[in-house]
Amino acid sequence: MEKYFQKLLIAMTYILLFLFPLFFLPITQEFFITNKFYLLGFGVLLLILVSGLQLLVSRKISWQKHPFDSLVLLFITTVALSTLFSSPNKIQALLNPSFGLVSLVSLTTLYFYLSRVGTIHELSLRVLSVSSILLSILTIAFFFQPFKNTNLPTSLQFLKNSSFTPLGNQLDLTIFLGFFVVLGIANVMVRPAHHDTKTVILNFSFLTFNLLALFLTVYSLLKPSTGLINQAPTLILPPFRLSWYAAVETLKRPLTALFGVGVDNFSSMFTAVKDFTYNQSPLWQVNSFSVSRSTLLHIMTETGIFGLFAFALLIFNVIKQLLRVGHAQLMGVGHAQLMGVGHARPLLQIICLFLYLIICLLIFPSSLIVWFLFFVILSVIASEAKQSLPAGRQGQKEIATSGLNVGTRDDSSFDLTDFPPLYLGIAVIIFGAIGVSGYFLGRAYASEYYFKKSLDGVVANNVKQVYDSQRQAIIFNPYIERFRGNFAQTNLLIANNLAQKDPKNISEQDRQTITQAIQAAIAEGKAVVSLNPQKADGWQNLASIYMNVINAAEGADVWTISAYQRAILSDPQNPIYRVGLGGVYYSLKKYDDALKFFETAVSLKPDWPNASYNYAWANFQIKNYPQAVNAMQNTLSLLNPKLNKVDYEKVQKELEEFKKLLPKEEKEATQEGEIKPGTLNLPTPPETKVEPKIELPKEASPEAK
Repeated sequence: MEKYFQKLLIAMTYILLFLFPLFFLPITQEFFITNKFYLLGFGVLLLILVSGLQLLVSRKISWQKHPFDSLVLLFITTVALSTLFSSPNKIQALLNPSFGLVSLVSLTTLYFYLSRVGTIHELSLRVLSVSSILLSILTIAFFFQPFKNTNLPTSLQFLKNSSFTPLGNQLDLTIFLGFFVVLGIANVMVRPAHHDTKTVILNFSFLTFNLLALFLTVYSLLKPSTGLINQAPTLILPPFRLSWYAAVETLKRPLTALFGVGVDNFSSMFTAVKDFTYNQSPLWQVNSFSVSRSTLLHIMTETGIFGLFAFALLIFNVIKQLLRVGHAQLMGVGHAQLMGVGHARPLLQIICLFLYLIICLLIFPSSLIVWFLFFVILSVIASEAKQSLPAGRQGQKEIATSGLNVGTRDDSSFDLTDFPPLYLGIAVIIFGAIGVSGYFLGRAYASEYYFKKSLDGVVANNVKQVYDSQRQAIIFNPYIERFRGNFAQTNLLIANNLAQKDPKNISEQDRQTITQAIQAAIAEGKAVVSLNPQKADGWQNLASIYMNVINAAEGADVWTISAYQRAILSDPQNPIYRVGLGGVYYSLKKYDDALKFFETAVSLKPDWPNASYNYAWANFQIKNYPQAVNAMQNTLSLLNPKLNKVDYEKVQKELEEFKKLLPKEEKEATQEGEIKPGTLNLPTPPETKVEPKIELPKEASPEAK
């Protein structure tokens, strides 16, 4: 019976390994990484469940000690400490797929199983190689858009995308295929002593498919996006310079130096270190990035010195073990001789793959796929180091083979047959932990499902489905900022639709509905900033909610200004927030205050036509006509008449009107109302009005807790 459970664990482990790169479902907002994350989580829980059942049947606890176990657990502990002490939104940090505690714990558990499930440890790479070939075939096929002219249902429209991949994005696909190209080259270069023609042909075929798919993926990744006037590369990564600044910035305070800014909180540090140079780059409209340019810098930024030190120790230990295994094989006393095999498994493959992943960790952002490959190769190295351990210790420990496992005296096995309370208690703890983890993980997954259902409601123009599904998503998981922000916009939409009626036709019931919808929108917007007050985007979203109800709710103007000020505090180099706040003052006819913020926006982003345009109109409103003309001329010089024909002609016309005021300012000043500011991104409140204005409770203000 025990052997049956062992075989079941082996089968389940390798099935999970095979499915992970290929698995996706169109039932969540993001089809790919989200579903891989939950597949990994539930798959690991199933493995632990089978192990718990095995414990009940065998009444034995067995443990194999591997070289990296302690350091892997140390690294996971630093991530847990960062989440506990530094992450503002701890639940969202737990569920972060690219570097969250749940994903890393799941991968660590998978590492423990992979490094212990059998003697053919390179089987992990063989299983993944099959997945890579399937991915390569799909990549080559979809590059030529086989479904381009096919009528597909809305839920399958993604199949028309030439860059479709089950991995989720082209960068992850590039890294994944590159991993197996390196493996393929190593297989071709270092052939086994006893190889046949079929094996050689198979290796060349795998390498050819992976290379072709990799070439097409890199081409798709680097080619300019089509359909855009200003073509830009598809690949958008955070600048390495600012990623470095963000990591160094954490050292300025003791708490962040030790534990980082917290998991899922890189964006707050990125906005804090943005500078004038960033505003001159093509990425300036990207307010923040959720990951660093380098995974190693991301580790330092979010987990601090402790996290980086623990990971560095792990890498150092891996290199040390690789050198020891290589020395043992060169001396002819490695695992291959001990097991009676005619040749040692080529260590070059493992070394090349490990070095490849280290390079990826240095130059690419953190992602679930990168971590998945890292823990897989870590399990392979751990297995190799484990098997060569007795020879490395000059035979001081004996090898004992039992079933499918290889053990040494480092391994422990305890027979608990005579202690029923002990093994039953351990089993209860295991099953209880599985039940609790599965319950909360299931709720989180259900929330993703309902949020996707709300997006389907948007496509179907079904407001009730949108509202009810978003509400259900929040009930299942109220800690996801994305859910709360979208629900706020839904409530705002309901309020605005009712407020667009003729004021005479707005009934008391309508007023109550509008009031409730506005209060709900504000409550959800405030919930976002309460989940993470450090993120500027949350404050800007709250400010936009207040601004949309300025003509309907008493005091909304003051709250809008307050929320924008908090956004600017969190992201001081962002000219968009300055223009937004200036637009609020402009709509309130406080032109002097508006001028200050428009002027700051121009200084932060001198080549932004919208900032210069708003600055021109603010000067016009305070009758500073010479400066208004200069600013409008500057706006005109920033516009391309071919690419921005409508805006160019509009600004040109308004400039001529401005110039007419220069020689006779006093005579024309009384006619300022004849010239209206254009719509070149000068923010104004909505035209919908509710009279008398709705009085909201003090709790609706951004300062109220």
